[in-house]
Order: sequence, then structure tokens, then C-alpha cells
Amino acid sequence: MAVGKNKRLSTGKKGGKKKVQDPFSRKENYNVKVPSMFNNRVAGRTLINKNAGTRIASEELKGRVFEVNLADLQDRDDSMGYRKIRFVCEDVQGHDVLTNFHGMDMTRDKLCSLISKWKTLIEASIDVRTTDGYVVRIFAICFTKKVESKDKKNGQAKSKVSSYATSGQVRAIRKKIFEVLSTEAAKCDLKELVKKFISVPETLPAEIEKKCSSTIFPIDHCHIRKVKVLKKPKFDLTKLNELHGASGADDAGVVLDKIDAKNKVKALAGAGGRL
Repeated sequence: MAVGKNKRLSTGKKGGKKKVQDPFSRKENYNVKVPSMFNNRVAGRTLINKNAGTRIASEELKGRVFEVNLADLQDRDDSMGYRKIRFVCEDVQGHDVLTNFHGMDMTRDKLCSLISKWKTLIEASIDVRTTDGYVVRIFAICFTKKVESKDKKNGQAKSKVSSYATSGQVRAIRKKIFEVLSTEAAKCDLKELVKKFISVPETLPAEIEKKCSSTIFPIDHCHIRKVKVLKKPKFDLTKLNELHGASGADDAGVVLDKIDAKNKVKALAGAGGRL
């Protein structure tokens, strides 16, 4: 009889019981830092697996996108709670994740609260280029303003008075939105443009309302609904540090750390992944 066929002749079980390991014991925390145009610089913390073999945690963090409510970044101001800001990781210094503006959106409940009857909804989107080379797509939304008219007989206001704009007026309003957004974005960099997006009161929608209401048709509830960053210039570490308000004195140390990390990866790859 061959050994292994009879359980009484076998010396033990094939392969021991696998040791259960807590997955969070292999992870480490990084602070998510947002640019200096926001009041609260640390937006939160993120987790990632520690360095193992040829895999470097800081390199895998690059490109990760974080979504934060604007009210949490601006000293818990509830009036900005309908804004969601997205940031993308561009560099890691120590245990700090340096991010840059990646986009903006509006919460669904705020968007639903704007929509009402007896009005014309007008939407427009345009691609603009900032002075520092970013291509940004901006989506705007606005509504025609309901003007109450009085009944000639008894002098009372009529109920359910509609205020619909004609197709020609809608095209003219959309053209005016294109003009305002392209003009304002073309004369500033990304940092100044983001400041206009998050300002209270909002400067760009106020300018659109002023120009459209005076010449074309009265509008209200104008908002920048969404913003996307389509293209970026070549990555510059010095500009990123300036955006975060950091001095360039420690740039050399950061570069040396990156060189050491790359050399370590090459050495491990040449040795077949063995130290």
C-alpha cells in the first residue's frame, strides 16, 4: 500500500492552517492637503498599503481623486454645503498628499430645489483655457425670472403667471453666458478661477444675471453647476509647492528622496525582487 493512501500511515495534514492577518495592519495613513485658497488645508486622511517589494506606496497614491464638501473646507459654512470639490493627488511629501483642483459639482438636492414650473431652464457649457495652461469645461445653469403681473380690473396679482423665454432669447442668453465665462477665465490662472467659483456671493453668476437681465430677459437662480479639468500643463513641483504655500527650500530633499526610491526599485528589479 502506498504511503498517503491510508490516513493512519500519513505523518500529518498537507499544508498547515493559514495564519489570519488583519489587513489594516499593513496600511498607513496619509494626510490629504488641499491648496491654499481654502481655509481648512487638511481635508482628511487616506489609507494605502505600505511599501512592499518593488511597489512604492507614494507612487500608487498619485492620481487618486478625493471629493470634499466645500462647507468642510470653508470653516463649516453651511451656505456652501451644496458644493462638492474634487482634488487629485499630484505629489507625496513625507506623509502629506499634495493635491490640486480637479473639478466641482453641485449636490442633487440643491439642483432639484432650483427646478420649478412656469419658467424656462437654460443650460450652457464651454471649454476655456486659463493663463497657466489648464483647459477647463464649465457648465452653467439659469432660469427665467417670474414677474408677477396685476389684474387690470381689481389690481390684484395674478396666480400662476408664466415667464417663458422664446427660442431666440434662449440662444441670446446662452451666447451671453459663453461671452462672460470665456472673458473671465481667459484673464486669470486656475487658482484665481477657483476663487471665483467658491466666492460668496458667486461673482460669475452675478455677472451673467446682470448682463442678461438688462439686455435680453430677466433671469435668476444662475449657478455654475459643474466644472471639469480636461487638460493640464506639464507637472511642475515648484508651482505645486507655491500653490500649497510651501517654500522651495526643501525641494532638493524631496527630489533626492525620489531618486533614492527609484534606485531602490531598480536594484530590487535587478535582484529579482529580493533584498
